[in-house]
Amino acid sequence: MHHPGPPRFVSVGESVELAPRNPDPAGSYRWSVAAAPEESTFDAGDELSVGTPAGYPEPEDDENNKESGPVVHFHPDVPGAYAVELDAPDGTHELTVRAFPDERRDAQFSVAAEDLPLPESELDDTPISVSGPFNNHLMATDRPRRVGDDYVLDVRLLPGEHTAAFSVEDDLAEGVRTSVDVGGLGRPRVRLDASVDGDEVVVTATPKSAPDSGFSDADLPVEFYLDGRDDLGEDDVEIAGRELRVPADALPHRARIHAVTVGERRSIGDTVVLDATGSESVGVTRPNDPPEWAESPTVYEIFVRSFAGETLPTTFAEIERRVEYLQSLDVDCLWLTPVLASPTTHGYHITDYFDTASDLGSREAFESLVDRCHEADIKVVFDLVVNHASRDHPAFQLHAAGVEEYADHFRRVDADRNVVDVDWAGDDVPEYYFNWQRIPNLNYDSLAVRSWMLDVVDEWAGVVDGFRCDVAWGVSHAFWKEVRDRVPDDFLLLDETIPRDADYHEGEFHMHYDTTLYETLRDVGEGEKPADAVLDALDDAAWAGFPDSAVHLRYVENHDEGRYIDECDEASLRAAAATTFTVPGAPMIYYGQERGVPEQRGPMRWHDGDADLTEFHRALASLRAATPTLRDGSVEAVGYDVVDGDADAVTAYAREDENGRYVVVLNFDADPATVSLDDPVEATDLLTGEAVVAGDDLDVVDAVVLRAA
Repeated sequence: MHHPGPPRFVSVGESVELAPRNPDPAGSYRWSVAAAPEESTFDAGDELSVGTPAGYPEPEDDENNKESGPVVHFHPDVPGAYAVELDAPDGTHELTVRAFPDERRDAQFSVAAEDLPLPESELDDTPISVSGPFNNHLMATDRPRRVGDDYVLDVRLLPGEHTAAFSVEDDLAEGVRTSVDVGGLGRPRVRLDASVDGDEVVVTATPKSAPDSGFSDADLPVEFYLDGRDDLGEDDVEIAGRELRVPADALPHRARIHAVTVGERRSIGDTVVLDATGSESVGVTRPNDPPEWAESPTVYEIFVRSFAGETLPTTFAEIERRVEYLQSLDVDCLWLTPVLASPTTHGYHITDYFDTASDLGSREAFESLVDRCHEADIKVVFDLVVNHASRDHPAFQLHAAGVEEYADHFRRVDADRNVVDVDWAGDDVPEYYFNWQRIPNLNYDSLAVRSWMLDVVDEWAGVVDGFRCDVAWGVSHAFWKEVRDRVPDDFLLLDETIPRDADYHEGEFHMHYDTTLYETLRDVGEGEKPADAVLDALDDAAWAGFPDSAVHLRYVENHDEGRYIDECDEASLRAAAATTFTVPGAPMIYYGQERGVPEQRGPMRWHDGDADLTEFHRALASLRAATPTLRDGSVEAVGYDVVDGDADAVTAYAREDENGRYVVVLNFDADPATVSLDDPVEATDLLTGEAVVAGDDLDVVDAVVLRAA
């Protein structure tokens, strides 16, 4: 079935990628507008053209003026509901696009000329790129203007903090980072639940306003939407306020109900799926929720070619021989950096998506490793790298050499956007993010590419338990929604989206990089922020619009980041690691973090690692595994006073649920702190088993976890 999937919820100013599912590269597809708001310039019957994705330069006349194609980028021009139609080989399919008012605001990035790495006299004739998440890190697309003593770029951005780099001579190594804080309020949220009431199924929406909103929860309106893939029409349902009712005997085999709410800003959508079994029962699932095993797992990331240590080459067999070590750390989920064929040590330059890297071992050896992990109750997630392919991949080589069948497989841009020293063949150049000249971007406007990458998903989704999706922000929402519907129900999708973005939770990913906590823990470790900022970082998820069920990957380092112990110190590393294990979400250990490995991707220190640091991580993981409250309980600040020590390096919070109440106290400083808590606690630190409370005073070296008295 080529139906494009669920309704889309967007804001004016955003584009919506529309693509047929299960695409046939040889098929004929046509997109058109079936209905539009009265104020829109779109009329019923208008054919939609390819357009330009958000984050890319718009056509000069600001129209969707490229040729028609099977994949289009629709730009709603006014708020309201649009109906778009796809004429496909299997019939005509209709999709609703609900556009809300533009949430962006005028903003400006600015860098002082004197802060740029060239004399001011040379700057006027020197190209400068401004790049960042706001333009998908595309170099040489946005250039600043000189205003007095500054270089500035005018942009429209959503509320929140945004970063950019001003790169002189289009050289990332000469980039000067800056940021702008755009005023505005957070996003509301909505949750759908369903139950059977007599002979009806009742779907109930529960909206929550943003923490800083002027709306109360009771003020928020709810909009329900049916799914065009299901045989359920508007005449079959009754909507009253926050309830949608449908007679059980009117349900098709499957019905997907969607809802969105709006305050000062729009929410992401939520979904319930109703499965009629042919009996009196109706199955209810919430596809935006994570698999049960992934609600709060301890994750261990391995940079695969460094894990065996200094002497042995790492292979699947060598990793398999060390699974017992993962068990000793109470690991629930193993994340492997790329294991597919690649000429590079890091593996992100894929040259064959359907075979494992020969130096790591055969597919059979990889599946043996997965089986061994499963025997140890450890799930396996591996890197899915589908934003780009290696320029050494035959597909790119054939594309570059002018083979017609591969002409549309990679995105092309004007030659003046080339920021590397490669003299690319042809009049234009492949598109790549940053200066990643060896990994050109795949073109998802091509049905052949979409079909190819969906085959990759199908190939491996039955082997592993989840994908960590590399550069998820570079691949379209429409593609990820199709992936989500394609993989098994208990399959985990983890996005690399920096900074994290709640839109990727809408029918796409279950787990997200917690970039906010990561950056905060770095700032605390470097003395740039007080330790109490940790609680503010946790609150940010609700402000950003993530539902409570979203899982956040809590990490202090990974393969792309410098080692915390190197950039800060061991004392702050211990407190930072303790934070990740004592807040909700999925704590992650990056291999070697627990052994004191100082190099970002250096060999695992098996024989000379830091034994005390390893035991500290082991104690954290063991306590979390044995204490449900540390995984599921609420988080709240507790009162405390630092009697002796650096007050800015100390913070405290409580975790509480029906299983009990626990108090966590962290000290990021190298010197011990003496702390007096407002909450009465038992004397024994649950991490060490030692008494740390004497009278009203609590001794904190790095982290303590205490049961409330």
